[in-house]
Amino acid sequence: MPASVPLPVFTHPACLAHDTGPGHAERPQRLQAVVDALRAQFDDLDWREAPRATRGQLLRVHSGELLHTVLETRPAERIHLDPDTVLSPESAESALRTAGAAVAAVDCVLAGETRTAFCAVRPPGHHATASQAMGFCLFNGVAVAAAHALEHHGLARVSIVDFDVHHGNGTQAIFQSEPRVQYLSSHQMPLYPDTGHPDERGVGNILNAALAPGEGSEGFRATWRDRLLPAIEAFAPQLLLVSAGFDAHWRDPLAQVQLVADDYAWLTGELRTLAETHAQGRLVSVLEGGYDLQALGECSVAHVAALRT
Repeated sequence: MPASVPLPVFTHPACLAHDTGPGHAERPQRLQAVVDALRAQFDDLDWREAPRATRGQLLRVHSGELLHTVLETRPAERIHLDPDTVLSPESAESALRTAGAAVAAVDCVLAGETRTAFCAVRPPGHHATASQAMGFCLFNGVAVAAAHALEHHGLARVSIVDFDVHHGNGTQAIFQSEPRVQYLSSHQMPLYPDTGHPDERGVGNILNAALAPGEGSEGFRATWRDRLLPAIEAFAPQLLLVSAGFDAHWRDPLAQVQLVADDYAWLTGELRTLAETHAQGRLVSVLEGGYDLQALGECSVAHVAALRT
């Protein structure tokens, strides 16, 4: 991306208002840590207000029943959709803005305004299936964005790269029969949600790579260098979408992979090279997990620095 074009960062105050309650790992302070770290490190980001996703955009990947649950329940206080996933009075707006950020970022890069964009949003999305909110996730923003790229912009090949330490079961399930979308994930196993086994291949468009508890930088980089990045090269996507979870960092309390911030900078650089080769540089990244605030800030800075260069 030319230095004269600031990196767009899509966010919205509503994403801070999604109230998961005391002691919940997926808390508003996560997003605040990301925003604060990016503002402290970079003075040339193009901060943009995330729009709401439309019902039509959401219905490309989600059922009407899920939309009704998230948007029409309108609880007077927090309720649990499952033991981990909370719906609060402000959650519907947060979910709409989160998915809308991903759609707007795709529109931005496909219009040629910029080659890369980052969505600093919550709640995360990659566990949400077509019909079920789960794993802290309400709507699957990356999936909504991929479907928008296919159906609105007419792309034929979109790669979704997921380096969150938890497998993106929702994203995989939504696209497992869609050959226009490639889904690639590295994730710890065993770990929630107990999906993402190597034999889960979809229609040949799914590639999962398991990381063992205690896996460090060397194993992570080898997994991407030797298996996942070559698969992206072979697919030759017209757009890369990234589920950017930073919970494989060694400080994260919910997993046991031992990465450091530089690992995310390295992988982001590799993905940018592939995007330049095949996709006119077009890459959109959407924040997913990451539950240690210090690590989340450091990794977001490393990731965004690589998106800016």
